[in-house]
Amino acid sequence: MTFPLKSRFAPSPTGLIHFGNVRTALFNALLSRKFGGTFLLRIEDTDAARSREEYTLALQEDLRWLGLLWQEGDGVGGDLGPYRQSGRVSIYEEHLKTLEAQDRVYPCFCSAIELEVSRKIQAQSGQPPRYGGKCAHLKPDEIENKKNQGLPYTLRFRMPKKESVEFFDLVRGRQSFPTDEIGDFIIRRSDGTFAFFYVNALDDALMQVTHVLRGEDHLTNTPRQIAILNAFGLPIPQYGHISLIVDGMGAPLSKRSGSLSVQELREIGYFPIAVDNYLARLGHNYAENSLMDLDALAASFSPDNLGRAPARYDRTQLDHWQALALQKTDAAIIAQWIAPQVSSWVPEADLMNFTEAVRDNLLFPHDARIWAEAVYSATLPLSPDAIAMIEETPVDFFREASTLLTPELDFKAFAQRVREKTGAQGKKLFMPLRAALTGQTHGPEMPRVLPLIGYERARHRLLAHVLNEDID
Repeated sequence: MTFPLKSRFAPSPTGLIHFGNVRTALFNALLSRKFGGTFLLRIEDTDAARSREEYTLALQEDLRWLGLLWQEGDGVGGDLGPYRQSGRVSIYEEHLKTLEAQDRVYPCFCSAIELEVSRKIQAQSGQPPRYGGKCAHLKPDEIENKKNQGLPYTLRFRMPKKESVEFFDLVRGRQSFPTDEIGDFIIRRSDGTFAFFYVNALDDALMQVTHVLRGEDHLTNTPRQIAILNAFGLPIPQYGHISLIVDGMGAPLSKRSGSLSVQELREIGYFPIAVDNYLARLGHNYAENSLMDLDALAASFSPDNLGRAPARYDRTQLDHWQALALQKTDAAIIAQWIAPQVSSWVPEADLMNFTEAVRDNLLFPHDARIWAEAVYSATLPLSPDAIAMIEETPVDFFREASTLLTPELDFKAFAQRVREKTGAQGKKLFMPLRAALTGQTHGPEMPRVLPLIGYERARHRLLAHVLNEDID
């Protein structure tokens, strides 16, 4: 590793960050945390038409929620800013003069139609698509004449000929790309805006980024960026290209296949530690399968453990980590977490006891509403399974139960009396009692729930099935 280590996350603020984005941020944050380095946040907002300040603020909120705090960059400052590309145009222009002085760039007047025709011809010949070099050797007077005609043009970077760009990828090992197969590429568009290849590479070098973990879809960008940095004589980061995330069918993960933005995960009620633990294992192998905080995740993080195969998104695995997070969370925090969902049912004085009773049956705050209704609602909703259980249970069972229930009895003693009186045992004893008292055939432990339901409400619910009438 190169020290002092600096990794970065460089999103474009054109929408809410999704799973692929935030996993990239997490891996870079863990890498810097492991080695006591710097995690930098840079905003790549050169797409003025689609970039929005609201998305920049949202992604910063998402990172903070996940605990992925950056030590340098947008929102916290640093000595190497500005940290938004929209504020760095003069820097890009100044460095462009160096390339022009070296004759490493040239204007290209080829139209979109010409380029498309060229690509089709190359494809038919079995050649990789690359610029054919039509404008690479225009003479100064030819260039000036075309400019005087008002013809739009881009600026292309001259790739070295008959060479190869080689680098060691932290994930994929030794890589080699023949320069003749890459061709000269655009670094400034005809509208004057700069291309990703140029500004991304230049910013990494000028901001002293030492390590870049990013998606494998950027792998073919890397030789272009290395060539640019070589032309400037600037340091080249160590690159690692991580596998992409796919859905259960192997297709790129999308909202249609279940992907959620970080904002949506937060609104549903996921704990940040659950999301961190799931993402950390999505394409990275950990020997430890228990819930870990960020320090522990960072301590065991290594690019050597990043897989090359596509990482499959599985919502059930995310929910597994959510369940583990809930087990580790203090009851007082869970009570605050569910309070907005249950405040219309649960008296404030009961909130902690209610939380302790139902916590093992929760994944999200809205799950608590089911049990709040089951305990406190005057009109008890019955699940289909509960209705079926009640209908197959003799009415005498509920009649006897209603007479055996007394204010001082706990559930264990109550159930024992019902068993002795009716002869019902096992499921035929406990399932009808649970169904009649909570409207469900599964759920929290009845010894915890019965005191919350209370004697009057519990007896009323049992009698309702004796009288064969709705609870009101």
